[in-house]
Amino acid sequence: MLNHPSLPTCHFLLFSLLLFIYCWNKATCSPGEGRNIWQQPNMDPILKQQSFLHETFPPGFLWGSGTSAFQTEGAWNQDGKGASIWDSFTHNSVSGNLASEAANVASDSYNRWEEDVKALEYVGVRSYSFSLSWPRLFPDGNARGQPNTAAVKHYRRLIERLLEKKIEPVVTLHHWDLPQVLQEDYGGWKNDTLVELFEAYAAFCFHTFGSRVKHWLTMHNPYLVAVQGYGTGAHAPGETGGPAASLTVAHNLIKAHAKAWHTYNTNFRKAQKGKVSIVLGSHWVEPQRGKAADASVELCQESIEAALGWFANPIFVDGDYPVSLKTKYGALLPTFTPEEQLWVQKTADFFALSFGPNNLRLGQNIIGYGQTVTPDLRRLLGWIKLEYGNPSVLVAEGGWFSEATVGMEDTVGIYLMKSFVNQVLRAIKLDGVQVFGYMAWSLVDGFEWNYGYSIRRGLFYVDISKPNRTRSPKSTAQYYRQIVKDNGFPSDETSQEVKGHFPCKFQWGVADSTLQVTRFYPFSPQFTDPHLYSWNLTGDGSLHQVPGVKLHTRQAQCTDYLAIRDHLRLLASTGVSHYRFALNWSLILPQGDLSDVNTEALRYYRCIVTELKKLDLEALAVMYYPTHRSPNLGLPVPLHATGGWLNYSTVNAFQEYAALCYQELGTWVQNWITINEPNRLIDAYSSGEDKHQAAHNLLLAHAKAWRLYEKEHSGQQQGLVSLALHADWAKPANPFLESHTAAAERFLLFELGRFLDPLLGTRDDDEENKGDYPQEMKAYLEERARVMDLPRSPLPNFTETERKELRGALSFIALNHFTTRLVSPLSHTQDSFHQKTSPDHDCLILSDPTWPSSSLRQALVPWGLRKMLNWVSQKYGGTLPIIITGTGIDDQASVEDRLRQHYLRSYLQEALKAYHLDGVNLQGFYVWKLQDHHVPQYGLFTSAQHQSKPKASIAVYREIIANGGSLNNDSVQPCRFSELHEPCFVCSWMFKNKAMLVFGGCLLITAVMLAALVVFVTVTKRNRRRSRGRGKVGLSRRRRKEGACLCPPGVKR
Repeated sequence: MLNHPSLPTCHFLLFSLLLFIYCWNKATCSPGEGRNIWQQPNMDPILKQQSFLHETFPPGFLWGSGTSAFQTEGAWNQDGKGASIWDSFTHNSVSGNLASEAANVASDSYNRWEEDVKALEYVGVRSYSFSLSWPRLFPDGNARGQPNTAAVKHYRRLIERLLEKKIEPVVTLHHWDLPQVLQEDYGGWKNDTLVELFEAYAAFCFHTFGSRVKHWLTMHNPYLVAVQGYGTGAHAPGETGGPAASLTVAHNLIKAHAKAWHTYNTNFRKAQKGKVSIVLGSHWVEPQRGKAADASVELCQESIEAALGWFANPIFVDGDYPVSLKTKYGALLPTFTPEEQLWVQKTADFFALSFGPNNLRLGQNIIGYGQTVTPDLRRLLGWIKLEYGNPSVLVAEGGWFSEATVGMEDTVGIYLMKSFVNQVLRAIKLDGVQVFGYMAWSLVDGFEWNYGYSIRRGLFYVDISKPNRTRSPKSTAQYYRQIVKDNGFPSDETSQEVKGHFPCKFQWGVADSTLQVTRFYPFSPQFTDPHLYSWNLTGDGSLHQVPGVKLHTRQAQCTDYLAIRDHLRLLASTGVSHYRFALNWSLILPQGDLSDVNTEALRYYRCIVTELKKLDLEALAVMYYPTHRSPNLGLPVPLHATGGWLNYSTVNAFQEYAALCYQELGTWVQNWITINEPNRLIDAYSSGEDKHQAAHNLLLAHAKAWRLYEKEHSGQQQGLVSLALHADWAKPANPFLESHTAAAERFLLFELGRFLDPLLGTRDDDEENKGDYPQEMKAYLEERARVMDLPRSPLPNFTETERKELRGALSFIALNHFTTRLVSPLSHTQDSFHQKTSPDHDCLILSDPTWPSSSLRQALVPWGLRKMLNWVSQKYGGTLPIIITGTGIDDQASVEDRLRQHYLRSYLQEALKAYHLDGVNLQGFYVWKLQDHHVPQYGLFTSAQHQSKPKASIAVYREIIANGGSLNNDSVQPCRFSELHEPCFVCSWMFKNKAMLVFGGCLLITAVMLAALVVFVTVTKRNRRRSRGRGKVGLSRRRRKEGACLCPPGVKR
């Protein structure tokens, strides 16, 4: 035999053991289950806890904030610090002042670190994540040499002060600021020499600071270093090596991390008892909308693997890259040897995640067709749990950015923070993810890499133009402080459910817009056509009118309108007591005056109200229902042509129209709305002056119509008249700024106060001050006119006569409420005043992304209804009844409209709280609306095109009505409303089958008459027989008697 050289026996056995373990791992480790996350249903906005969870984090949750050395320290060449690749990159990129365009000073945290600690104390966090500067500690990059003693002293002082304040340091070894000398000598992270150099640097840090540090992070988001630094050149060192360079750099970064972990595990863990990990960044992606097929899910999986899995799979799974990367890059992808795979895998004691704008921007480049990148931190945490076996997770970077011009008022940042932190809470409580800490990024404003100072991410504002670099808390700092104090989002008392009943005469209703009168004439001409016809006279099978012959006909009846019958049948089945619908002004009076009255249209509406009465239902009729979609804003053409509501003649025309409505329909209508949502109608006018003039004339038109009813019809008809306002609640977008509180109040005054104040005045107004616009609104517009150099305020003035006419011209307060808005002030500068798009109230409307919303982006905010009701009640005295004349939400479900069911339950619960707990005189609630037109939206029934099927929300509404205001109400009801207004199904069936009942009645009567005739004939025949029998017996008796008497004399018997 040939003799071959052999390894020493022990080495051979060790190699065999390693190979066996490697092969066993390959055979037994199944792929991660992360892809299953896309098979699970996404957030359900109907479930309250899915949209926003009011609960607290686990005890001991690690709240913190973070910074990085290069972004905040400044002092780029102070105390012996060496240059980093980012110093060189920025110095070579900027063209002007280095202090304002580079990070030479930045936030000056190297010199102002004590102010940073005070900032941490202000927020109340328990930890601070910061990075050590490698070139500050070792200017030449070689940790085997002597360190910079000034740098060591600086970091020791920082760590000690943090511990004194009971703030735990979470220390990152390397956050992108590689010593420039290592880039020049070795080519940076492209060279695997840096693996050993980083190991030495990590060992020094563990040795020097490790006794005081329990959480170490080797490096921050290596994905961006590999791709942006060496692939695209967007980051330092600015190399454009493409995918090949990025893959090599990533390979070396992974090995460097593993080396550092093993160094700590072997030499420091036992004594220091700390933990080591690496911060990995990722985006999140959802499949093409409406699709979760295997192919689409696989694309999503590959997208996350291309960023997060690139580094996490080797470190947390099997020491090797995901299969998708191997398929994509082939031979371009470096490989780990079996030995390397064994010591790379499982080299993290917890999962540290970075989730912010940098990765989400890059995520756009690694998504497949139809996918969407979304900031869904909860879903990403769920994926990590499934993919990597439910590790402990630290959100090491969480947050967004704002424009530098925002300054300290970073209002939008509040809601982004609220969303991110609550997503973490839901991941913990609902999905079982083991998140133990959250680092709000960042503590102070700093240099934002290739964006410089144009964007800011700090909780504290730093004015880089001022030498003192004062830290000023932003709104997000105040909000985060509250979250930390509360340890999350504890529920408040307003979330507690109440039980009770609304008053007995509560108006349970359904609201509709203008009823479309498509057919004035009866559906069938059977009883109304006076002509006589012959059929098939010429053999063509058609009818031919017989000339000269006319028949008597009956007058038209409401039963001829089959559409009315079917429509009201649907309405009655909902269990409501009232129906709100609108008349068509332009149809009734096409010319805008009484010269042309459409009597057929009036007859149609008369049929509506009379048929409602027959069903024991009350009408709430709207005289004028303007919409931006309708021609001429719903006005008769001649009125619109002469200026519409900008012309006072329309006021008089409306009074004339109202008089006709009262006269023709008032007998059957107890509740009137003169104008629906005049505060939305004025939005159709472009200039601020036109808006004010239109609102002015709308108010006068309503007042004239109200006074007319009071004078001529109220005594006989006993009805009530109001106007309906769109009344969404306005919440200050920033709860920490008085300017936002003032803006929200101003918004409500312009929306509601401008109409209600002239009619009702406020609780504090004297009688003589009533009948005018809100004083605050008048003062604001006067000041605004002064700033804009206008001669006067655009707000018209009421005459004394008009003010008298306006005072008290409201029988009840009608509000259409759908949602809640966040309101913030626009910038009060002269430039903003002159913007054409700037509204007169100078308010900006925002929305809270944590609020659940419908497909049409209507936010579902039940508590806003209660807030609105209280505001109106408190401001206007609380004596007049308040009626919600329209509320609802769109739901795309064809039958199982779960969103609408939740809407009805939650909004009516808040209405009940307002009535019982707050003393609001609420007297009605109308759901918008009865039926869809085409696709599923707001209707309780599907459209007629889909045979008007009832949706599931009807059963919910019926049950609430039957219980007097809430579901499962077991308390004693003060009245049996359900008995009073429960629809008569027998009556409805009889009404629907009248013809059959009449025919059956005729048959019954005929049968009875025939039976009577048969009985009569039978009895008559029987009597005759009896009479004939009695006649024969009498005759025989007479004959016998006569025979005895007629014997001849002398004859004996």
